[in-house]
Amino acid sequence: MSSVAVIGAGTNGLSAACVAARAGLDVTVYEANDTIGGAARTGPLAGSDAVFDLGSAVHPMAMLSEAFHALRVHERVDFLVPELSYAHVAGDHTAYAWHDLQATLDYLPKTEAVVYERIIRPLVQRIDSLGDTLLNPLLGLPRHPVTLAAFGASTVAGMGLLQGWPGRYPHAAALLAGCAAHVAGGSRGPAGTGAGLFLAAAAHGAGWAIPRGGSQAISDALASELHENGGRIETGRRIEDLRELDQEVFLLDTSPETAAVLGAGRIPDTLQRRLAAPRRSPGSCVVHYVLDGPVPWRDPVVAQAGTVHLGGDARQVLAAERSSRHRAAAEPFVLVAQPSQFDSSRSAQGHHVLWAYCHVPLGSNQDMSRRITAQLEAAAPGFRDLVREEYVRTATDLERQNAALVGGDISGGTMDLIGSVLRPRLSPSPWWLQGPGMYLVSSAVPPGPSVHGMGGYRGAQHMLAREFGIGR
Repeated sequence: MSSVAVIGAGTNGLSAACVAARAGLDVTVYEANDTIGGAARTGPLAGSDAVFDLGSAVHPMAMLSEAFHALRVHERVDFLVPELSYAHVAGDHTAYAWHDLQATLDYLPKTEAVVYERIIRPLVQRIDSLGDTLLNPLLGLPRHPVTLAAFGASTVAGMGLLQGWPGRYPHAAALLAGCAAHVAGGSRGPAGTGAGLFLAAAAHGAGWAIPRGGSQAISDALASELHENGGRIETGRRIEDLRELDQEVFLLDTSPETAAVLGAGRIPDTLQRRLAAPRRSPGSCVVHYVLDGPVPWRDPVVAQAGTVHLGGDARQVLAAERSSRHRAAAEPFVLVAQPSQFDSSRSAQGHHVLWAYCHVPLGSNQDMSRRITAQLEAAAPGFRDLVREEYVRTATDLERQNAALVGGDISGGTMDLIGSVLRPRLSPSPWWLQGPGMYLVSSAVPPGPSVHGMGGYRGAQHMLAREFGIGR
């Protein structure tokens, strides 16, 4: 039986392993940490009784992921989809992105509702084909040309809203700016706006899902699928040289830098140099809170949101994001997840778990907890008095926690237009590293970041066709 080694047990690595094992190959996954999951891990911190998502907490792409459908993640995980996907708090004003688009439009001022609907409805109506388009490499013949054309038109209109008329349509602009700011660095180009539109469309289409029990449930579901198909996982096993292994085919769910080291002598020198020095996004600083009660939001409707955006109007949000490339903003844009509002298993004895982060310069060790808490206190007076426990993970801490998050960059590299296409090279088959049996299947390849498993899923399918003629 042919054998395959998967380096890294994040959702991409596990998805790739499942595809290979289902094809009848002998698959072993090697994970340096003691637990699997990468950016989809859940566990305790410093002996707390609470359950924390150590990476991502809310998953906008989970319900759209072909990989999660095909690999039976949706059968094994109870995904909770809040009716209020996200709320954007800007001073005394709040914009709401309900799962139901019409409810969102009803909350917006009439003139803003017209603009927002024209931009977002064509994408929501095509959310399945949009997901199929954007969660696959864009090079080659388009899978859904009408959807791609609609997406292009909405992206142009979205750029006009954010850069031309944010003051005239403040609520609509804030809803889009908050989603665009998930992509670190405040890009003004089509890639950042397009990514924000995709997230916003998902909020109204499939919804932003919260897995019951924490993000670990996704990783455990993939591990179950792998084990059912005969695959194995070895945790606490850091691979520093591929000569340690007997396999001849390698699927790397790693950073490009690690792929460059492991691929030495196996991949072309030009590609190795590019992998060793990728274009990087800013890092992140995460704060995990345990609270003595629910967040006392000034606007009580915000309590219904799975995700909350804090940081002012559209201009302020994008300015804070652009500054994060070089210095931490005094009033950063903060992304907040409140999973215990929907999943009581996260914390015992009536306590609540809150997860918040902001972007900081790459590799920063700056503790942003005071600034993040200040943003929360401004939107929820009395928040500080409820804080029972607080755990900070700086950008450098994130890399120590997960080696794939180089400098705390959770995007796998810059997600501007160039970074989206050269990921890591311009090719309809970007996973193959142009060396015998060498494939990169992490968030550093298309379709990029977010917990959806598609990089590993498509990379493994390409590997099967190229190496074994399976599915060609």
